[in-house]
Amino acid sequence: ALWGTGATMRLLQTIPDATVREIDSGCCGVAGSFGYEHYDLSLKIANQRLLPAIAAKPDALVAAPGTSCRTQIHEAGYAAWHPVEIIAQALA
Repeated sequence: ALWGTGATMRLLQTIPDATVREIDSGCCGVAGSFGYEHYDLSLKIANQRLLPAIAAKPDALVAAPGTSCRTQIHEAGYAAWHPVEIIAQALA
């Protein structure tokens, strides 16, 4: 997300013993249909900061509220979940 991650961060910080860090990545590169219409550029954007940050912490649980960002992360071979899925898992 480009802005407005505060609520998601606060929500995830309610999980006991969780260490929550925000990836300073800006846009994931998909932005709705943009990533499909401009695939090569989309990958370049994702590889600037987002995907290297995820690759650097392979055991981290990645939260991504946006469908486009989760798709970009999944297509790169990594796992990402909606924050609500992570909360549900923590409550189980």
